[in-house]
Amino acid sequence: MGVRTGNNNLAQTLAIFCVAALLLLLPFPSTARPVSETSTIDGSRSQHLPLRGGPRLRGPESVAFDGAGAGPYSGVSDGRVLKWDAQARRWSTYTYGPGYDAKACTASRARPAELTESRCGRPLGLRFHYASGDLYIADAYKGLMRAVPGGGRATVLAAEADGVPLRFTNGVDVDQVTGDVFFTDSSVNYPRSQHERVTATGDSTGRLMKYDPKTNSVTVLQSGITYPNGLAISADRTHLVVALTGPCKLLRYWIKGPKAGTSEHLADLPGYPDNVRADGRGGFWVALHREKMELPFGPDSHLLAVRVGADGKVLQAMRGPKSVRPTEVVEREGGKLYMGSVELPYVAVVSE
Repeated sequence: MGVRTGNNNLAQTLAIFCVAALLLLLPFPSTARPVSETSTIDGSRSQHLPLRGGPRLRGPESVAFDGAGAGPYSGVSDGRVLKWDAQARRWSTYTYGPGYDAKACTASRARPAELTESRCGRPLGLRFHYASGDLYIADAYKGLMRAVPGGGRATVLAAEADGVPLRFTNGVDVDQVTGDVFFTDSSVNYPRSQHERVTATGDSTGRLMKYDPKTNSVTVLQSGITYPNGLAISADRTHLVVALTGPCKLLRYWIKGPKAGTSEHLADLPGYPDNVRADGRGGFWVALHREKMELPFGPDSHLLAVRVGADGKVLQAMRGPKSVRPTEVVEREGGKLYMGSVELPYVAVVSE
């Protein structure tokens, strides 16, 4: 059957016009500072640490290393946290939450992970307390959990705060001196399975919290936040940097000093942030799930992450193919960057 070229070109033109018009109507956040392309890392050139556990196992979102430097550790779509064995070149189960069952939590064509994660759990944030060896886990459905050294079944430390259930537990970091654990609940209205609704509705019920392991108590530091996601404690331990996904911003919350207990805007970002990790140089790596004005056509390249300084200014960028949607970037010695993703079946390792 012949192709009607004229009508086809017209249809393509109309489709592009419609997409552009739709993008203009979307409530995009305020414009961020332009990213300097003079210091850009090619994220497409990476090594992969592949998951093995069935074709539907994926989503190593958060990446953590223990106090001895072993790892990475990462939570995956069936509710487990895995540990990478560099010598054997494979992952093994390190810990899992209550309700996990290997058979029931293995995804299939008829039972995708989206249907099982409310029972099996979905670890979104991982951080070790190096002195104790405890691993703290922000699980989207279980709440804040802890796995003792050696792993095994994790214990739920908090499933509510101020009488309000944790509905979408997301990011976590640990003060290595005090042992205090800071974590976020992205929304009190929507679970992770409805995360698109958090952005679409402008939901501002997110919370920033602190867990005190000495008293086993949770304190709500700030509520009414718009989509708080990942967070990281500053190098001098005076404040937290929190990613606000929908607004494409970074928030600074002071935990010490004359501003303690208050928060302020730190940076506008060129994309939708997920997790935040300290870069070891006083700044932070912020993973970007996608750019603000990203179009489905055009060059197959977009921002994967930006490194910002303590003042919020963009210092460095990482670019890569649009098929890669990172959720966390962790910098290790030697310039290696470990990149997690909620969609891919591997952890990527990029060299600067």
